Amino acid sequence: MENQVSSKSIILNYGLYLGIISILISLTLYATGNHLQPHWSISILNIAVMTIMIVLGMTKFKLGNGGFMSWGQAVKIGVGLTMISTIIVIVYNQIFMNFIEPDFMNQMTAVQEQNWVDQGMTSEQIEGAKEMMKKFQGPLISSAIGLVAAAFFSFIISAIAGAIMKQSAEEQY
Repeated sequence: MENQVSSKSIILNYGLYLGIISILISLTLYATGNHLQPHWSISILNIAVMTIMIVLGMTKFKLGNGGFMSWGQAVKIGVGLTMISTIIVIVYNQIFMNFIEPDFMNQMTAVQEQNWVDQGMTSEQIEGAKEMMKKFQGPLISSAIGLVAAAFFSFIISAIAGAIMKQSAEEQY
């Protein structure tokens, strides 16, 4: 296929779009005061936006390649664009936590501590949980966890979408 479209530009563009949309969702939560305890529907919204952007990226690639796309190409596009967006969001989160809302982690800890009290945890259990929570709040570990989680979910979404959308030359009759 001599006129095959490069997946690189699609990954970069749609990764940028997904990153910007994710940041806009975060800023909206912050502006409305819901950034400490977002409603469960925000998780659904984030997954839906990620799924839509992955499918749009795959569709753009497939259309640019004469209707052909392998499962591997689909997964590469989906995971690739999600990794780009995740890196963008990680940079935003570091800016947010260090400059926009420097007290964010303390506020999150206070909210979580109140949740633990409401659940009936003892003060010893709460102190142990707070120590564990602090270990995962550093920029490196939280970024690594974010990248791994994004890779996992984007792989699942991409694998399913790729299986549905794949079309190879051998399948043409």
